This record gives sequence, structure tokens and C-alpha cells, in this order.
Amino acid sequence: MKAYQVSKEYSISSLEQVEKSYPKLLPNEVLVKMKANSLNYRDLMVVTGYSSWKPPVGRVPVSDGVGIIVERGSDVTALAVNDRVAGLFLPKWIDGKLTDEKIDGSLGGAKTDGLLQEYAVFDHNEVIKVPDFLSDEEAAALPCAGLTAWHAVIEKGDIKPGSKVLIQGTGGVSLFSAQFALMAGAEVILLSSSDEKLALGKKMGINHLINYRQIPDWEKNIMDITTGRGVDHIVEVVGGSHINRSINVIALDGTISVIGLIGGLSAELDTVKIMSRQIRLQGIEVGSKEMFTHMNEALMKHQIHPVIDHVYSFEDVKSAFSHLEKGATGKIVIKY
Repeated sequence: MKAYQVSKEYSISSLEQVEKSYPKLLPNEVLVKMKANSLNYRDLMVVTGYSSWKPPVGRVPVSDGVGIIVERGSDVTALAVNDRVAGLFLPKWIDGKLTDEKIDGSLGGAKTDGLLQEYAVFDHNEVIKVPDFLSDEEAAALPCAGLTAWHAVIEKGDIKPGSKVLIQGTGGVSLFSAQFALMAGAEVILLSSSDEKLALGKKMGINHLINYRQIPDWEKNIMDITTGRGVDHIVEVVGGSHINRSINVIALDGTISVIGLIGGLSAELDTVKIMSRQIRLQGIEVGSKEMFTHMNEALMKHQIHPVIDHVYSFEDVKSAFSHLEKGATGKIVIKY
């Protein structure tokens, strides 16, 4: 079978397509023929060997994928051949709170192969069925970006009708977050550098649109929109010192969900404001299978479709990663 693996050069251009032997099943496992993958910024860091995301040479990258079960082990009863499933980003986090044991072994990272391959083997507990109304491309977007947004906005966000939510950018996590916030009845503010992307936000029903290139002091606009109170929840996808800008516009007792790190891995923060305004800085690590089940139920109930930017073929993986590196509106998908 064909697969891609990380080479010793650690770059997009040196991603290698190789032939691997077909995996053999243990009694508790299922064999999945992959149909589609979606890319996340974390996959780019793995492929380019960035910081703690650097994997060993030969690692199969990419955490997100959906496929069809083509074979099951003798002990598997809850899943059937032809079931369409996605792998869990954190295979050991089934339910409950996150622990050191549950966070270990994320797909396509430093320790565990990912899903950029024609076939993959999973423990039967480490996959989840995906909604029938979604295409393969759409379903492939759920395991990381979708679930991370769900975890931040719904599971821990305490979003209510009328809550004011700030979404930064139009990447996969951001647009999922906007969809879930709107679903919950929130008033959503979207920041983007592009009027074209803001037009997409308008079509989605987002209430307030701000082009931060045209309005570099966007904090003032947000305070005007909220009549000086600030927003209740912020999906912070930039990270680094940019968190201070979020601190400037969060309401008293508000929550900032820290998800992204494109702005840096560390920063000096305004700790006085964090303390005096009772701000919650909330780190979000994807989510559990239990949360994934809740998300699937909401997707089906509200018929929410992920936003797909572009679909690439399995033979054109390098172009997909180059697109990711430049930035995307929604999700970039690889189709088999």
C-alpha cells in the first residue's frame, strides 16, 4: 500500500511516498481503507520537524482521516465491515477528564504514525462513526479542528443565547468555532485580514465583521460593539503576545480559549488584568471520544457542514501542505 513519510530533511518538498506492507489485525482491531484526510497546522509542524513536534524519520504524518472498515478482528462486535469511521486524535482519551495517560500517543506525531496512508489499523475503541449526511471530505475535518472547536466553545465555553464571542481568523478551528457559537445563539464577531473571507462570514450569519488590516486598532471596535463591556469568550488561535490583545477586549469574568500558537510558543502576559478582571485562560487539547459523540449529535441535529477550502488528490499531497503553509479558509482535504 502507498503511504507518505517524513524524511530526514524535514520539509514539505522532501515528503516521501513509499510502499508499505499491509497491516495485520489483532482480534480487537479494525482495518480501515482511508477515503480522505484533512490537514491541521500541527501536521505542518510535524512534517517540518518543528520543536517538540519533530518526529523520527519515517513517521507517517497527519492526524485526521475518515475511511471504511474493510476487515475486523474476531473480538470486534460493535463495529461492522463498511462502517464509515474516523480515528481519534487522542486514541486513549475515551471519556472523563484528560490525564497524562490519555494524552499520550496522538496520531501522526512524535510517537505514533498518522493516517496519510491507504490503509490504517485501529483498536476498535479508537475510532468513531461519523454522520451519514457529511461527505468523506467533510467528515475528515472533524477529529481535530471540529472537536477542538466543540471542546472550547460548547463543552467548556458555557456559551448561552446572547453571549458575545470573538473568533480570530478563518482557519478550520475558527470557522468551526463560529458555527458552534452561532448554533448556541451567541453574537459572533469575526476578525480577518481579508474582505473576501469576511464575506464568507457574512453568509454564515456572523453578526460583526472586522478587517484587522484595515482597522489595526480593532480592540476599540470590539469595545464599541459591546458598549464597553467586552466579549464573553474568545477563541485565541494566534497565541504568543497576541493573547494580550485578547485580554484587552475580554469581559469581566470572561474566558479566553487558547488553541493556536502561530504567534509564538511563549510571551509576557498582562497578569494584572488577568487577576483583576478574573479572566480565565483556558488551554484546549482537542477532545475525548465522548465529546466527539456529543458533537456528532449536534452536527446531525443542526445539519452543520464543515467549510472546505480545497480538495487535493493523494498524489498531490505536497501541494496540499504548501497551501496549508500559506493559510486556508476552512479545511484543506486530501481525497483518495
